Amino acid sequence: MKKIDYKWIALSNTSLGIFMAALNGNIVMISLPAIFRGIQINPMAPGSTVYLLWLLMGYTVVTATLLVSFGRISDIFGRTRLYNLGFAIFTAASVLLALTPGTGTSGAIELVAFRLLQGVGAGFLFSNSTAIITDAFPKHQRGMAMGLNQILGIGGSLAGLIVGGLLADLHWRYVFLVSVPVGLFGTVWAFLKLKETGVLKKDQKIDWLGNGTFAIGLTVLLLALTYGIMPYGISKMGWGNPMVIAGIVIGIVMLAAFIYIEFHVEMPMFHLELFKIRAFSAGNLSLFLSSIARGGLQFMLIIWLQGIWLPLHGYSFEKTPLWAGIYMLPMMLGFFIMGPISGYLSDRFGARGFSTIGMILTAFSFLLFTFLPANFNYIPFVVILLIAGVGMGMFAAPNTTAIMNTVPPEHRGAASGMRATLQNSGSALSMTLYFSILIVGLAKNLPSAMFNGLVGAGVPSVVAEKVANLPPTGALFAAFLGYNPMAQLVPTSVLHKLPMVKQQLIVGKVFFPQLIAPAVMSSLRTAFYISMILSIVAAIASFLRGKRV
Repeated sequence: MKKIDYKWIALSNTSLGIFMAALNGNIVMISLPAIFRGIQINPMAPGSTVYLLWLLMGYTVVTATLLVSFGRISDIFGRTRLYNLGFAIFTAASVLLALTPGTGTSGAIELVAFRLLQGVGAGFLFSNSTAIITDAFPKHQRGMAMGLNQILGIGGSLAGLIVGGLLADLHWRYVFLVSVPVGLFGTVWAFLKLKETGVLKKDQKIDWLGNGTFAIGLTVLLLALTYGIMPYGISKMGWGNPMVIAGIVIGIVMLAAFIYIEFHVEMPMFHLELFKIRAFSAGNLSLFLSSIARGGLQFMLIIWLQGIWLPLHGYSFEKTPLWAGIYMLPMMLGFFIMGPISGYLSDRFGARGFSTIGMILTAFSFLLFTFLPANFNYIPFVVILLIAGVGMGMFAAPNTTAIMNTVPPEHRGAASGMRATLQNSGSALSMTLYFSILIVGLAKNLPSAMFNGLVGAGVPSVVAEKVANLPPTGALFAAFLGYNPMAQLVPTSVLHKLPMVKQQLIVGKVFFPQLIAPAVMSSLRTAFYISMILSIVAAIASFLRGKRV
């Protein structure tokens, strides 16, 4: 087979893998209400929070912690071989998820375990796809190839919101089953058609100590940050939990030990000297900052749409997950337009200008979001989503291409893994950051608003005070999952004593969104300002990468 034919096979197969892995990263985000109903778990029950967080963030945590190790192992044993293995693991995990036998707590634990296994498969896909494309394409076409590949990646994450909503309406098992035929096809196709074209270092040994300290350190740190946003005792969040504090300390110490080991071991897992390459370090820094800035964007917009805007516009809470994905389509359109264009042009003119302008546009979109009211007009929202999508599209492909073009061929697997690790770790950190901001805002502003609203609706003050002082995570997850919690929070015996008009008001579409809107919007604006600042710093880092390499 001619090489010119093979590069398109490599691009199409890796793009399919990235699309599937990215789609599954978000498909659960929209489908959680249907999944919880299917396994007979009440998502509003206090004990359900841990399952919700693990299903939501466990996939990202596992993927992030394994990427560098998988990339380095691929440099030794072959990128296509381990990419194929990742496709197979991902597909097998999807089958297990779709066939999950248990219900209740056992069913939730099974789902979490299979979801983590799916994350392992995604780790092989993410860590090797970029390196395979870099190996297959000549330097003057890599930007275009990366643009097309990353369109499928971002497109998959956004498509997951819509596909999850559509399939969850039919049956929760379809949410996982949809990946099985695609995974089977991709696994067979990759096994038959992909071949090793990169430079491998088969004579090198695996740095077990470096792999271990990095994987354990990053896992413990990300888990501690995840549990930090959960209630602990009488506290609204768990940052005072001794286990969370210990996890953060242990994680940082282990990562520091990893850095020391990598500078002193004969054959390191990752050559930290690569960060001495200006374009490599600047590109990864801007990638990490942009991931923190925009990683929680979809989450914030879903909270806004599902918890406030859609119910105020007449949508039932059960339908808001699907329509939230549909109303966010303009962002996907902006990325689809600019992703391949900026990738193609960066092959000719370099990455610095496109990546820098892309982050400036992204920062501008965050600023514009702060001016919208809770119940906004949709046309300005569409324009801002388009700007955000265009900015992300201008940044992603040129930046990735520039990073991969700077490293020696024999280190592409590890470099691809490090790039993906920084991106996924930034996304996980972003979710933790914005969860915390929202919970702090809700804890500060929601109790008084809920108390006054319930008393005004006729609920006795004793009951209203009890409901108002429940952990704010309940209100946050209700908005996120498309639930109206008032029917569960207000005792049925109390609710039935109220006039029918008051009952319909409390459990209707408007009461809960109006209660949480001021607290949520205050927190969202804080989050948008932080994302704007991070995007500006990422633009500066991108500009400082230097001229074209």
